[in-house]
Amino acid sequence: MRAEDAGSLSEMAEALLLDAALENIPYGFCVWSPQFRLVMWNKHYRDLYGFAAEAIYRGMSLEEVVQLSAQLGNHPGQSPDEFYEAYSSQLLANRSGARTKNQEVVHGGRTIETAHVFSPALGWVVTHEDITDEIARTEVVQKRKLELERQNIRLDAAVNNISQGLCMMDAKGRLIICNEPYARIYNLPERLIKPGTQLEDILSHLFDMGMSAGGTREEYIAWRRDVIARREYGKNVHELNGRTIMMQHHPMKDGGWVSTHEDITEQKQNEARIRHLARHDALTDLPNRIEFLEQMAKTEAGLSRGEMAAVLYIDLDHFKAVNDTLGHAVGDEVIKQASARLWGTTRETDVLARLGGDEFALLMRPIEHVSDAAKVADRIIKSIGAPMIIGGQQIEIGASVGIAVGPGDGVKTDTLVKNADLALYKAKSEGRSTYHFFETGMDAELQQRRSIEAGLRLALQREELRLVFQPLLGLAENRVTCVEALLRWDHDGRTISPVEFIPIAEETGLIVAIGEWVLREALKTCATWPGDVRVAVNLSPIQFKSRDLTSLVRSALADAHLPATRLELEITESLLLAENETTFKALHELRAMGVRISMDDFGTGYSSLSYLRSFPFDKIKIDRSFMRDLTTRGDSQAIIQAVIGLGKSLGMTTTAEGVETEEQLEMVRKHGATEVQGFLFSPPLPPAALANLLHSDSVKAQVDRKKAS
Repeated sequence: MRAEDAGSLSEMAEALLLDAALENIPYGFCVWSPQFRLVMWNKHYRDLYGFAAEAIYRGMSLEEVVQLSAQLGNHPGQSPDEFYEAYSSQLLANRSGARTKNQEVVHGGRTIETAHVFSPALGWVVTHEDITDEIARTEVVQKRKLELERQNIRLDAAVNNISQGLCMMDAKGRLIICNEPYARIYNLPERLIKPGTQLEDILSHLFDMGMSAGGTREEYIAWRRDVIARREYGKNVHELNGRTIMMQHHPMKDGGWVSTHEDITEQKQNEARIRHLARHDALTDLPNRIEFLEQMAKTEAGLSRGEMAAVLYIDLDHFKAVNDTLGHAVGDEVIKQASARLWGTTRETDVLARLGGDEFALLMRPIEHVSDAAKVADRIIKSIGAPMIIGGQQIEIGASVGIAVGPGDGVKTDTLVKNADLALYKAKSEGRSTYHFFETGMDAELQQRRSIEAGLRLALQREELRLVFQPLLGLAENRVTCVEALLRWDHDGRTISPVEFIPIAEETGLIVAIGEWVLREALKTCATWPGDVRVAVNLSPIQFKSRDLTSLVRSALADAHLPATRLELEITESLLLAENETTFKALHELRAMGVRISMDDFGTGYSSLSYLRSFPFDKIKIDRSFMRDLTTRGDSQAIIQAVIGLGKSLGMTTTAEGVETEEQLEMVRKHGATEVQGFLFSPPLPPAALANLLHSDSVKAQVDRKKAS
């Protein structure tokens, strides 16, 4: 073999080896000459760009390769000229021998990373690697990393923005994580909130802060360890420097645990406040009915053993009038001052409560004697009776007290409360501003009262009310000049006296409707009488509280077609006790209409003479109590004479009530009385009998006039 042939074979072998090496490298490979001519490439290169084997050839220009590549869908978003300009510029810019990388997109959306190195002998050696999957994997990793960072941010925000303190410990009692509220609740220094901090270090700090529960440091740590070691959900409440902390432990499967810590001091205070409000009066802060009855229930055991206790029911007298006339703000202040005064009469062991409105109750426990309750009741009446100064105004009220003493008056709460209430009702019925002990039989009285009240509410509807009429004899005229309308109630087969039902009607307000019926019925009956005989109708002070009283009287007169001069309205001194401006205004309006105003039961009040000065009455009626002893007692005669003389001097007529004997008649006639009324002349009569009397009286008057003429 010739040497030349041997050299050729050697070169061919090297070429084959080079081709084999190029074809087996795991990326595309090509070489561009300094004149941008394709010198060398491998199959990976063709496959990456989609070049057919016969489509490219040695010496092919870069521009031609770019045109072919563009036709195959590579380099989207760039024209062939734009890509050629950019790519050639990159090659020309890299002649330093450094390795430069770039990326380009080929058909199918795959990403090719190119790296080119310049060699003066060869030109540019370029490698082409498909990094699409690598990019995808990197993006997934980056997304996961980003999502993890976001989750960590969210977790940190959530953990640190919840109101509860939170910490997580591993199975070895090392801190994994805790939030800001946890550190703030226990005032933990920064060194104790770092991951890895031992539980004992934190517990030792809590012990130093005051969370010891009364034991030693070791006992406290051991106790907390025991709670955690039980591996069950647990809730504990601890006191720390005046604050209340609630801790809850939640075990985890890996042996660690999560604990939450909440400062519930304000919650506990609110709960205590709500419990207090539920059992105390908002205005006075005294115990309310619920608390009072519970305290009484606790006393029952002692009463069963024979221990003594007293229940005092207290009602403020005249409070409603204060509340109605001066307003609720003043009324509230009266209640507060009254409660303070009542409190001043009690002992530490007693329970004072406001039951509602102007009602109070006092439980005295224990007491030695019944007189102990009486002494306190007396102090209460005197204390409440003292004037109050509210808003620069002097206000006077009083107090009535009912007392039940156990075990004599009962052992059970319900019994004692009921009996104290009955005693209170008795005290109020006896004139108020006094106290009364419970007595057997009071319940029957109350049941009777309730029966009367219930029946009275239906009396008008059932037409059980009726009027009788008692004449008044004019002594100068010697005939009937006026007739008083008197109310009667027929109920359950008996006639109930006005003395029984009128006070109840006034207390319940039923007197307003009943009074209107009486007025209209009396005027309607009066319209059937002959001559100018007047009808007298009694008015209750309650009726004057209505602003429409004057309108009512005017309406009733119009319906009966009677002049106002045929009507007399009788009032008692109790109406004028308060010297109410509204009352005097109504009286003047009625008198201006022509209605006559008469003061009934004159001489039985406290200030009769002052009332005669405050209002010009048309008539005064001398109470029948002076008539009973008129013939036997000189002082009664003197009073009768003085009253009649007073009436004459003031231009008022006088009527003597309760005249039952001829002697009484002669005496009042002698002293100058204008009219008499009593059984001597006539008892109260039904309408028909009265009509006959008035008719005969009218006939007699006509005969007398004819004789005189």
